Amino acid sequence: MPDVVTPLSRNGSSALVGQASSLSRTNTLKPNCLGHPENARRREYLLGFCRVRDRLEACPTAQFRLRRTDLNRFDSRRLLRLARIVCASCCLSLFALPAVEAAAPTLDHLFPVAVQVGTTNVITAVGKFDPWPPKFWIDAPGIVFKPETNSGKFSIEIATNAPVGPHLVRVFNEQGSSGPRFLIVTREPQLPETEPNDDFKKPQAVENLPAWINGRLEKSGDVDSYAVELNTGQTLVASLEAFTLASPVDAVLRIVDGRGVQVAFNHDGSTLDPFLTYTATSAGRFVVQVFGFAYPAESDVKFTGNSKCVYRLHLSCGPYLRHALPLGVQRGVSTHLPVSGWNLRSNTRVSIDASQLPTNTTQALLPLPGHDNALLIPIGEGPELIEHEPNDLGGAANRIEIPSAVTGRIQKVGDEDRFSFQAAKDQKFLIEVQSASFGFPLDAWLKVENSKGKELAKNDDRAGRDPELEWTAPDDGTYVAAIGNVLQRGGAEYLYRLSMERATQSVRFNLTETTLAVAPGKTNEFKVTAKRLHGFKAKLTLTSKGLPEGMALEPTDVSEKGGEVVLKFAASPEAKPFSGPIQIVATEAESGIEHRAVASLTSSTENNGVPGGFTKLVIESTDQIWLTVLPPPQPKAEKSK
Repeated sequence: MPDVVTPLSRNGSSALVGQASSLSRTNTLKPNCLGHPENARRREYLLGFCRVRDRLEACPTAQFRLRRTDLNRFDSRRLLRLARIVCASCCLSLFALPAVEAAAPTLDHLFPVAVQVGTTNVITAVGKFDPWPPKFWIDAPGIVFKPETNSGKFSIEIATNAPVGPHLVRVFNEQGSSGPRFLIVTREPQLPETEPNDDFKKPQAVENLPAWINGRLEKSGDVDSYAVELNTGQTLVASLEAFTLASPVDAVLRIVDGRGVQVAFNHDGSTLDPFLTYTATSAGRFVVQVFGFAYPAESDVKFTGNSKCVYRLHLSCGPYLRHALPLGVQRGVSTHLPVSGWNLRSNTRVSIDASQLPTNTTQALLPLPGHDNALLIPIGEGPELIEHEPNDLGGAANRIEIPSAVTGRIQKVGDEDRFSFQAAKDQKFLIEVQSASFGFPLDAWLKVENSKGKELAKNDDRAGRDPELEWTAPDDGTYVAAIGNVLQRGGAEYLYRLSMERATQSVRFNLTETTLAVAPGKTNEFKVTAKRLHGFKAKLTLTSKGLPEGMALEPTDVSEKGGEVVLKFAASPEAKPFSGPIQIVATEAESGIEHRAVASLTSSTENNGVPGGFTKLVIESTDQIWLTVLPPPQPKAEKSK
């Protein structure tokens, strides 16, 4: 009978010696067993196998497996021959392979992704962490990560005064850092998903609403089911976050009744994340189901799932806000606005205070007492107005001042809205429509006309995104901004916000990377792209903040035309190991005003026509660049003679 030898993976190296050692400890010894006293020679070779155990388990390239069922049939010669093969393979591999060095960790997701203030939780970090454990960094105080024994597990303590909202986290070691990922801190208690819950007949019961559930589609074909009780006429609002968490799943929500009949379905809301509402026609138990498809899309169509497919599900039967009217508020103003939504009293109004918002805020997520969700609202520099019909023709256009914004509605098929404004020759304007980004069904077009109705500029993004224009007035005079629907549809839900402001001189600095590593005595390049807008001419010099001792960056001037700037970070030979965030800053020579370089976390890609990337995230940019000063290289081990 030939020797039985099969390939062995790295993780399977202990199978051979584990089987041999377990047999050597067998209490009942049969005459044909390797451990029988009459087979002293076999026992000797078996013990030889056991002595090789430690080397086998440490060897990353063991190539053989001995089936346990064949051990009893080996005679001494075959066992000896196999032992020699195994030992030779291990010894050769020990000399042939270089030492395995630690690598920078990677972090794909945290699960659960949301935690409540004042709690301690065990979370799973999805990624690669070798060696274990890495260290954790987060962009806010009051949040402490403590590694557990098992790889990938952390205990996380959230202080009662920890900042509420989404945060950026990284894992790092002395070799580098992962990219930034998300952790959301909430005031509300978070429910964990409990498996198994695939079958709508055996769902996870959600006893109290509103509920915030941390879930994950863990395997291919996974469907998560959650049961809620509804009364006749009660409206359930279900929303899900996955795309905005950079989760690789195009999620779907549906609701079925007790018989399994689908009563509501949604695939995409304002992003690829679904949103739906359902008003019960009869009392009973209804099941909300979560499933999804791979994102980016793959060649086969099936329900997807893996450790990265995390999501948050929000279920509510309470007051839920949709939008205010007008849609936006003016910066620095406190106002009292009517709102629309679900499960609201008639003529509901809310107080909104925009007086304390930062100057660069263009929209805010405002929690409002007595409601189950926060209200996302745009922030403008001028008055927020409401359209007045009729205004289809240029002669009936609503007159507006600049800067300002106006909330309007495409009310019926073929409806067009027009707004007139004054402009001086060579004045530059930024004109923008927001609608699809708020989840409204309007696929808008936007154009500028002169007083005679002649089209001067137009933007029509047929991909479904909102249009915008940067436009320069050719002469002094009155002009008209016009809005319509590409699809020639209209109705109560076809709302939009048109904002108009004069373009002002500005500059932007964009980063394509969020990590940088430099070895002692070495220099590494880091690229920054400068974009001067609307005639910005100030002299600028790029430097950095937060560099440790032993690191240097020579100040670098920005070209008058902008464009790519290459920064050279140099570490002295004596530079000590360092891991931490730094910032890249451009300073105006005359005024001393600083502009921070920012890395966008959003992206939009296309591969053979298949869209990818994440165009909307809970945090969309960061000015924190992670710097790693590497430890000195270890001296090479001398070869054995």
